[in-house]
Amino acid sequence: MKFTCTIEIYKPKDKVAELFVNPKYLKEYQDGFISKELLEGTEGHNEAKSKMIYKMGKNQMVITETILENNLPDSFFANYHHKHMDNTMLCRFESIDDNTTKYISEINYTAFRGFVPKALAYLFPSMFKKQVKKWLVNFKNYAERNEAN
Repeated sequence: MKFTCTIEIYKPKDKVAELFVNPKYLKEYQDGFISKELLEGTEGHNEAKSKMIYKMGKNQMVITETILENNLPDSFFANYHHKHMDNTMLCRFESIDDNTTKYISEINYTAFRGFVPKALAYLFPSMFKKQVKKWLVNFKNYAERNEAN
């Protein structure tokens, strides 16, 4: 399953990329984010592997992020592994003008494991896109109100 979400952010591209790449800001726009821990490599660099933990209802969801290609401020490409699914995410940042950035997120789910994840992907594919759109809107709102950046 592949889809793309885009949003315009009224901040310069370099500032948007600075907020995007810094894990300390994840809690500001990703619901349920608890922590990110570097497991291998150098944080933010190609082949770096990190464990990300999210609160999902009463449970925790653990995701492993592997950075495939970090070309920020222009793009960021990573693989995400969870026991029930795998996906890649390519985020691109394009300057529309000096103070506006187009954020493009291309998601490609490459594997679903287990009956429930497969059923959800088949019956409710829009659920996955809705979550990405929500995080893009949250990120936009955070970036635009963050005067320090």
